[in-house]
Formats: sequence, C-alpha cells, structure tokens
Amino acid sequence: MTLLQKVVDGLIRLSTAFGAAALVLVALNILTDVIGRLFGAPLAGAQDISQMLMVLIVFGGMALCDRHGGHVSMDVFEPWFPKRMNAWLDAISALIGAVIFAGIAWTVYESSKLSLMLNLATNIIQLPKAYFQWALSAFAALTAVSMLLRSIRLALAPADEAPEHTEEVL
Repeated sequence: MTLLQKVVDGLIRLSTAFGAAALVLVALNILTDVIGRLFGAPLAGAQDISQMLMVLIVFGGMALCDRHGGHVSMDVFEPWFPKRMNAWLDAISALIGAVIFAGIAWTVYESSKLSLMLNLATNIIQLPKAYFQWALSAFAALTAVSMLLRSIRLALAPADEAPEHTEEVL
C-alpha cells in the first residue's frame, strides 16, 4: 500500500506541475492578448487557449486538493458523534468522491471518442478538444484513485488515529 501511495503521490505532483504550468500559460496568454489589443492586434484564439488551459488548471490540482484535505465539508453533527464514527463517515464520503471522479473520468473519456470521430475543436483556432478531454480524464482518474486510497486509509486507521478536523471561519 505504501508503494502505491508513493506512486500516486508522484503522479499528484506531476499533475500539479501541469496545472501550475497551465496557470502560467494562461497568465501569459492574457498578458499577450491585452498588450496586443493595446496595439490593435489581439491574440487570435486567446479565449480558446484560456478555456482549454482552465481544464488543466482545475483538474490538474484536484488530486492535490484532496490529498491535503482541501475539499469543502460540512461537519454539522461531528461534535455529537464518536471519533471512530466520524472517521468512518469521512471514509465513506471519500469513497463516494472516488466514485464520482471515476464517473467523470469515464464519461469524459467516452466523450473524447465522439470528439475524435466528429473532429470537434474549439471555435476560433480549431484546437482539437480530445487532447484536453484525455487530460481531464486522466486527472479525474488520478483524483479518484487518491480518494479511494484516502478512504481505505481512514477505514483501516485505529480509532485513536482518526483525523481531527480543522475549522475555518468564513
């Protein structure tokens, strides 16, 4: 299990690097477009590029968000439940999240087949959509695996090792 966790952690770091690189590219894309507009020559396809890179930004960092417990959770009844029950509820919610992200990965992958068959592309500069769908599918699958491992880890953890939840006031 620890070897699998190390491999998944390495893939999470890689997906985060892709997301960070996409974030830099979006910033450069917008900067180039704004400067080009100043001189009457906006960047052709800036909107297409930004939209496709947003896929990499959002889903590239999703597994890292899960790994650090960054997803929003509402623990209304947590103070009244025993520590072990809270750990099991966390494990079940991570498992549900894994199923949801696996469903997203599968659905987007199936959609990419249609995009290839119909040669679907972005509106302005005709970027093929399938490549970005494959990236989204891979990142969603990685998030599903990460959530599944977290679910197993929480379910098998001894009662005294159940994680404490941190509260953030809005």
